[in-house]
Amino acid sequence: QVQLVESGGGLVQAGGSLRLSCAASGRTFSRYVMGWFRQAPGKEREFVAAINWSAGTTYLADSVKGRFTISRASAKNTVDMQMDSLKPEDMAVYYCAARLLPLGVDGGKRIDLYEHWGQGTQVTVSS
Repeated sequence: QVQLVESGGGLVQAGGSLRLSCAASGRTFSRYVMGWFRQAPGKEREFVAAINWSAGTTYLADSVKGRFTISRASAKNTVDMQMDSLKPEDMAVYYCAARLLPLGVDGGKRIDLYEHWGQGTQVTVSS
């Protein structure tokens, strides 16, 4: 069974930082694309970032460019997202997802193309 487990969420002040981690298990992920999505209360789930595990190619949503960084540690089957300069609008449940379809199809943005999802981790930003 493929399992994705997010961790690292918590409460921070606006302008602060958090580092989220997604631990992937159950198969070899060398050909996978890994994505981060978030969902705020009353809103649709939205794309945040994606990375190709083999090459390390990354895509970021415009709203987080310059503030968030996605990376992977292949030996540990872990994908991290460093979040700096957090804003109240970043407050959401953050989900890790995985798929085999290449990044070139959509830049990792399409929710419906991801095959596996974690349970999410809460990020709360106070102002």
